[in-house]
Amino acid sequence: MYDVIIIGCGITGAATAFELSRYRLKVAVVERENDVAIGTTKANSAILHAGYDPMPGSLMARLNVRGVELARTLCEKLDVPYVPCGSMVLAFSQQEKPHLEELYRRGQANGVPGLALLTGDEARELEPNLSDAVVAALHAPSAAICSPWEYCLALAETAVRNGVQLHRNTGVTGLSPVDGGWLVNTDKGQMWARYVVSAAGVDCQQIHELAAPCPYTIHPARGQYYLLDKSEGDRVGRVIFQCPNDLGKGVLVAPTVHGNLIVGPNSEPVEGEDTSTTAAGLAFVRDKALKSVPSVQFNQSIRNFAGVRAVADTGDFVIDWAAPGLLDLAGICSPGLSAAPAIGEYAVELLGADGLALEEKEQFICERHRTRFKQLPQAERAALVERQTAFGRVICRCETVTEGEILEALAGPIPPCSVDGVKRRVNAGMGRCQGGFCGPRVVEILSRELGISPGEVVQDQAGTWLLARETKGGDK
Repeated sequence: MYDVIIIGCGITGAATAFELSRYRLKVAVVERENDVAIGTTKANSAILHAGYDPMPGSLMARLNVRGVELARTLCEKLDVPYVPCGSMVLAFSQQEKPHLEELYRRGQANGVPGLALLTGDEARELEPNLSDAVVAALHAPSAAICSPWEYCLALAETAVRNGVQLHRNTGVTGLSPVDGGWLVNTDKGQMWARYVVSAAGVDCQQIHELAAPCPYTIHPARGQYYLLDKSEGDRVGRVIFQCPNDLGKGVLVAPTVHGNLIVGPNSEPVEGEDTSTTAAGLAFVRDKALKSVPSVQFNQSIRNFAGVRAVADTGDFVIDWAAPGLLDLAGICSPGLSAAPAIGEYAVELLGADGLALEEKEQFICERHRTRFKQLPQAERAALVERQTAFGRVICRCETVTEGEILEALAGPIPPCSVDGVKRRVNAGMGRCQGGFCGPRVVEILSRELGISPGEVVQDQAGTWLLARETKGGDK
């Protein structure tokens, strides 16, 4: 029997697994997809919010501010790309200025450091490409950006190195209380645990209902984005917001840690996890973004994508007991990425208060490093190639990613099993051509190293084959 089974390995599940791995416990994570960070975690704004938006006293407020504080140290120790760039919220009229003042008051109450109200001219001194229509701004220097999928992967990998068992391609089909815990039925068999933690994102309501009537409702909300080429990457140096509304924090314009510019999202209700993009949604994003930064060149877009957020009708995170021994981590929409490590801390605190023995390990691994060939000095590159020739073969020209980096990822604690899995680990395919050059080469490497045919290699999730596959009967 496990001490704890975590359902879901997005950023919330990974952060909880990481925190639990500090202790002498038997922990498992079950993830229905073939990789971690496959849902909302891989398709969001990549912002670590300062914490001025949530209402004081809410879980969102407390865990947001604590989470961004923890993220700074975690990203450094776990070698996750992180830039403390700060953010601005813009007002375009005198009527919007009171909203900035309200956000400032909330931020003060929430303990956000360094907040300042600026005039339009002061804002443009910091960000020259802002619209002339900006009359005021709220500046939050503690906001940051990161690589969200690598953040999740780093937490999950470190948890695995500390003894947590990760079960991918394992969907939960039932929950039943048993003496001393829970029986977790999956499509791969049965598992038992004293405690179950649900971090299932959009599916949290369905998981809850496997055990008890659910007092909240999850409303999936889709947000669509533009990712622009690195030629637009210095259009702004901070995360630029407009005044938020009932649909969320609004359309933002922001740099990314990889040197691109990201623009979005809108917010629209969808059924399930519909991540398709639409002409109307993207047009809305474009028009809103140009209000903030009129000079953005959308003809430099290299990719459009969408993510689905799990919005609870409670207006706050739902972190509570669904039933004895079954803990919900639900409704983790924005600022979920920002709050994740604090959510993990809080979950462990609740489990400990309920009786889970928390005996700290003497040897806890809290470091991680990956090779980024293009960032190395020339002498270090040459020495690395001398030791291992695979680092001398560039697979992704746009991002200068080598075969050696891909092989390192395949030898890691959570090896990739798809083309996009490689992309999330080493950035191959993230450049201007979006995998047009390196994609076939990544397929070759995965086929060779995993011992499967090229036709069995998937783009991302199970079933997303890239090549026609011949069946035993000769059909394709």
